[in-house]
Amino acid sequence: MRLPLRSPAFLVPALAAAAVSVAAAPSCSDSRSLHCVPASSEQPLLPRDGGHGHGGHGHHAQPLVELNETEVTMYHDPTPPSYFWLDIKEPPADEKRYPGLMGLHALCMSLAFFGALPIGIALRSVKHAWHGVTVILFYTLVVLGLSTSALYRKLTPDMYPGSKHGSQGYFFLACAVALSALDVFSQILRLVTYVRAIRSGQDHFSFKTLWNYVILDRDEHLSSAPEAEYANLVAEEPDELEDVEVKAKEVDDEPLHDDPSETAQWANDVHRHRRNVSYPHSTASERTLFGAHSPQRSDDSLHETGHVYPWQGKDTREVLRFIGRAAFAVCERALVFAGFMQVVTGIVIYTGGCRGNYGNGCLAHLIKGGIFWCYGLVTFARFLGSFSELGWAWNRAPKHHGKYPTAEFVESLVIFLYGITNTWMERFGAHPGDPYTTKQMQHISIAVMFWFAGLIGMGIESKSIRRWLAAGATAAVPPTARSQEAVAEPPTYIASFNPFPALCIGITGAAMSAHFQTYLFQVQIHMLWGYLLSGFAVLRCLTYFFLWLGPPRSILPSRPPTEALAAFLLACGGLEFMFSTEELTIAAMRQGHDDVMLFLNVGVAITCLAFCWTLLVVGFKGWLKSRSQKNVKFHSSA
Repeated sequence: MRLPLRSPAFLVPALAAAAVSVAAAPSCSDSRSLHCVPASSEQPLLPRDGGHGHGGHGHHAQPLVELNETEVTMYHDPTPPSYFWLDIKEPPADEKRYPGLMGLHALCMSLAFFGALPIGIALRSVKHAWHGVTVILFYTLVVLGLSTSALYRKLTPDMYPGSKHGSQGYFFLACAVALSALDVFSQILRLVTYVRAIRSGQDHFSFKTLWNYVILDRDEHLSSAPEAEYANLVAEEPDELEDVEVKAKEVDDEPLHDDPSETAQWANDVHRHRRNVSYPHSTASERTLFGAHSPQRSDDSLHETGHVYPWQGKDTREVLRFIGRAAFAVCERALVFAGFMQVVTGIVIYTGGCRGNYGNGCLAHLIKGGIFWCYGLVTFARFLGSFSELGWAWNRAPKHHGKYPTAEFVESLVIFLYGITNTWMERFGAHPGDPYTTKQMQHISIAVMFWFAGLIGMGIESKSIRRWLAAGATAAVPPTARSQEAVAEPPTYIASFNPFPALCIGITGAAMSAHFQTYLFQVQIHMLWGYLLSGFAVLRCLTYFFLWLGPPRSILPSRPPTEALAAFLLACGGLEFMFSTEELTIAAMRQGHDDVMLFLNVGVAITCLAFCWTLLVVGFKGWLKSRSQKNVKFHSSA
């Protein structure tokens, strides 16, 4: 017995993957099973319990080449008409259809979530004056999209009862309105603070101050230059830096000393100078390396002092503001991925998919494939330079290096959450005492791998655990020789080399490429995206290999080319994962489009389009930030 259809609202939490639980298929003795293949010894094959597809075929049965419509209708209800079919494929002659309204709805909502929203996020990052314009444009496009959708629904009969696309979309819009309300509320608070300062005589009214502080949330003294990630990257006293370079050159040109003790002392001084980059202790040199308010310190020392964490040295109110702004930024960016979820559910509703017994498998493929797709886009954004302020762009963080959670820690955390939730969801709908099916054991084992591999990945990224693991070596150092400079960290400690996230995805791809399917075309599609995911794992390991040989030393994104290829394979593999649903593959076979090259080329084309969009968004944000930095110069380190 198959499980009932679950609501598409399961798409809301990106990590709560839907369960795909199917009970035992009929045995070969069942008259409904038309293709039971006996073994050569004339003993019938055991039925494949919990198998994918609709046939009761054995583990070693050959996949079918031709579609068996009779068997399909035995396990699935006939596909009812859809909006797409009546609007585009076969519009009825006696009924007026309005596909243009639906196209306008899709266009307006796409421009809102993938145009105005990311542009507004980029403008907010530099506190640009036009950020408010993009907010108005976003809500204008949303209103137009909702109006055309409402008009289309009024003029068209409901052909997908129980759809959650609309209610889910209104939930996301409510989140966007809540973020905008918080933004307006913060402006009101700044206005009240400014008015109180004027009344108390601490400040005088100025339209420029009102605009910069209240509207744009800029510090009055920094109104001439918006806040940027790499503010004060280049010092304002070039003469002092030239003097440093001259002194460094003089040190390099000194002759070797004959006294061995003096030679050793000189070598240690030069090594310490190069290692700690100890410029003269001036305000300008501190701003050059670590920013205007960072303490003087060495990133490589074992015991650091001072306020090295972003939240240290701040009172409770400032810490709460730091946490609030971080949460606001995460929620604002999550709306872009919410827009993608709406695109997926909108296509499903418009084409009439994921109904009846197709529901569980459809949701599983769309959710899991969508996660890989989004993961691929984020990986490509990291390659381009996103999150470089955190050291996630294969670089060193400009400030507080090593004090932010690593990107590998976040990946391991997501993998852990995915595994620990999906492990129990595989048994949704099963009755107490029901035996575990083959399919359930397959998927639960993958989820358990994600669970514990994520734990291992997070443990490897923990500095405390790393320190414990190094205790065996440090304990061997004589107590009299233990000091801050006694143990030198290897250069590879600068970056993170954690293969477990890639391992999970690579093994998942390899396993799914061998997944049993009823039809040969379904097997080929699963092999396609399985190989793509495995290719991502191989390329990620190559990235670690090359970075192991030369760890990043600059705050600029290093852009390893293997990551660009890995991101592409991951995103394309996730898209092909979504294409491999049973319903879509059967529909392709019915229409004569069961061609692997067609599916691959469509996925590659969409992935290239999405990567172009990512490049435009990240490039636009970088262009805005570069305008706030004057006279930033780079020099070759080759």
